[in-house]
Amino acid sequence: MTDLKFKVIAKSENRTKTIVQTNGFTMTIDEPKNLGGTNEGANPVEYLLGALSGCLNVVSHIVAKELGFELNGLEIELEGNLNPAKFMGKSDNERSGFKEITVNIKPDSNADKATLEKWIEIVESRCPVSDNIANYTPVKLVLV
Repeated sequence: MTDLKFKVIAKSENRTKTIVQTNGFTMTIDEPKNLGGTNEGANPVEYLLGALSGCLNVVSHIVAKELGFELNGLEIELEGNLNPAKFMGKSDNERSGFKEITVNIKPDSNADKATLEKWIEIVESRCPVSDNIANYTPVKLVLV
């Protein structure tokens, strides 16, 4: 298969609020009031968790179909902890991103436990967002 290209265009509305356009959709990214924002949208790391949940949902259904079992739906709960000191410029002692992300997936399916264990292992290995979070992906900032 050939590579697919994905693109977003973002514009700053103020010091915490960003409007993102992609594929005919608009996303509002903001910070909560306790971090200086106006709370008009999820914050960037919440969007990251949301992106991971969306990707896991898609891949979960693809893999279930390949394995031949019915997946009626999923409940996905994601949680991560990060220390804001680095991105706020107050410390370099820790990294700025999540220390760990825990994903609890509850499938609505009648598949047996062994099938579901195989399924979740395959899902984890094939989710592009999970792969980008778990592995080094070069990010190049270009001043234009």
